[in-house]
Amino acid sequence: MHGPASPGWLLVALCAATGAYCLLRMRSSVEEQRRAAGGEALMGFGMAAMAVPAAVFTPPSWAWPLCAAVFGGAALRALWAARTSTLHLHHLVGAGAMVYMAVVMAASPGHHGGAGVPGVTGVLLLYFAGYVLRSGVRLIPVTAGGGSVGWGDRPELARACRLSMGIAMVAMLLTL
Repeated sequence: MHGPASPGWLLVALCAATGAYCLLRMRSSVEEQRRAAGGEALMGFGMAAMAVPAAVFTPPSWAWPLCAAVFGGAALRALWAARTSTLHLHHLVGAGAMVYMAVVMAASPGHHGGAGVPGVTGVLLLYFAGYVLRSGVRLIPVTAGGGSVGWGDRPELARACRLSMGIAMVAMLLTL
């Protein structure tokens, strides 16, 4: 990610913490939650790596194509999983956005804004801004169910995790 170092480090911390929590969610007893959490953990850690300020660390030239390949694979997996759950459509868009950002960063190392395709960036920004607003509203009415709930099965934390990654995606897309 290109831009000032302080917001970049805040994005790194937010995305890494989100990825770490998603790893915790992978211990859920519900298989679908484990699968979704794995994809979200990959997304969180990938976003954290992309958000490291360019002034601090410039990845080698092979890093961006590798990132695009990893998230291209994640997009294919999300496309396959979307047959059974619409949640995976969001994962598909997120993985596609990561591929797009990796390609833009590979094509113009050291740029400071304006390197992405404005139409694609705009559509992704609109999607993720809408997702953030929708996710924020969905956080409000969450009520706890009865019984003991493990860390991997807390719906309000999973929603907060997705909301924070959506916010980070908007911030990252704004820097393209």
